[in-house]
Amino acid sequence: MRKIAIITARGGSKRIPHKNIKEFCGKPIISYSIQAALNSEIFDTVMVSTNDNRIAEIAKAYGAEVPFLRSEATSNDYAVTKDVLREVLFRYEQEGEKFDIACCIYPTAPFLAPDKLKLAVKMLMEKNADSVVPIVKFDFSPLRSFIIEEAHLRYKWPEYMLSRSQDIPPLYHDAGQFYCLRTDQFLSQDSLIMNNTIPLELSRLEVQDIDNQEDWEIAEIKYKILNNYL
Repeated sequence: MRKIAIITARGGSKRIPHKNIKEFCGKPIISYSIQAALNSEIFDTVMVSTNDNRIAEIAKAYGAEVPFLRSEATSNDYAVTKDVLREVLFRYEQEGEKFDIACCIYPTAPFLAPDKLKLAVKMLMEKNADSVVPIVKFDFSPLRSFIIEEAHLRYKWPEYMLSRSQDIPPLYHDAGQFYCLRTDQFLSQDSLIMNNTIPLELSRLEVQDIDNQEDWEIAEIKYKILNNYL
């Protein structure tokens, strides 16, 4: 089965300028995603989808392919991941290349290990799933969350107010690292979360959303802990 890794790296980040190529622990952050994909040794193609020539140059320097730049339609602030994947798969198909499995990898995923990609593909094939999505448990259950009504604090779900934490059902969120997909199912269902999506649970130490400078600094600390740099 032919497999492609698609690293989505649009230029023009506003909250963290040049986010996808900003130096993270000594290297451009996108390099970690590229190297994880290459070192997994499971992909026929590792490519970066970008609209930015500088990102493209750095991606190529770290071993990824950038056979074309994104269209304007998938480069604006309203473009979503599935539209980018569709465009990439369509462009390759125009060149006579079709892929059975696609792993969409985010460019700001420095904790991503090659073994996780190999495991996800193995799970996808052995369980005949449509997609595999890495998830992580919420640090604190959203079922215990508050809302503010007329300047007063209220429980959003008061039925859980007196529940012991161990009695509250666990909730999870997207780890924000990658999606592993069967391309035929993705194209027919037009979704990353499909009818037969299975989870790959990660530890909280392996996951960090990076939306601002504070997140970035926390991520670097976590990375150093994971790699015994501290």
